[in-house]
Amino acid sequence: MLGSIPRGEPWRRRLYVPNYQVGEAARYAEISPQTVVDWHKAGDRKTLSTREKRASLSYMQLIEVAVVAAFRNSGVPLKRVKAAREYLAKQFQSEFPFAEYSFKTDGKRLFIDYEQIEGAKGRGKLLRPDEGGQLAWDAIIGRLSEFDYERKGIVIRWHLRGQDSPIIIDPRVAFGAPAVKGTPTWVLRGRWDAGERVDEIADDFGLRSAEIIRALQFEGVEMPDTRKASWKH
Repeated sequence: MLGSIPRGEPWRRRLYVPNYQVGEAARYAEISPQTVVDWHKAGDRKTLSTREKRASLSYMQLIEVAVVAAFRNSGVPLKRVKAAREYLAKQFQSEFPFAEYSFKTDGKRLFIDYEQIEGAKGRGKLLRPDEGGQLAWDAIIGRLSEFDYERKGIVIRWHLRGQDSPIIIDPRVAFGAPAVKGTPTWVLRGRWDAGERVDEIADDFGLRSAEIIRALQFEGVEMPDTRKASWKH
């Protein structure tokens, strides 16, 4: 679906480069490493093994894992998730359909705007990929709000821990590492581990203290500790 790489957008080449270890993907999506492995064993997707320390996922594979986790958290049965992926992969020759199409769900079923397939002719209709491409009329159905899409293309931002979270994975920023306004969360954790206070880190990176705290919590820091007296909110 992506075709050739447009000039001035070399970051697109990184979309398919293995860059995220299984354990990292599991932590980001808040699922078990075995769940990540099991999903990639299904169908013709690349087989991963938790025993292979160097086994890793590309950005596109990571987003697929994240979207599947979001579906499951919304209550969509796994059999419908698998059926939807198989239909889209076969019907539209899409290698990573969950990263390339925008979805809606009512908590039981999956839908995509038919406009994504047919352009203006499909406006106002929904496609049911979990029911072999059955069409339905559009309705008020929730989108997966933690994912931002290009106007015509892939998931371009994943808001980890929800739409209101400052922590974002964007393949164009920080080489796709979880980041807060462009600063990787691991960098902020490193400053904290070096003994700096939240307000000092925030001042250095032009961030709010609340954003630093969210990043540290994401990195596994148990808050608060003895440095809390210096926090600014």
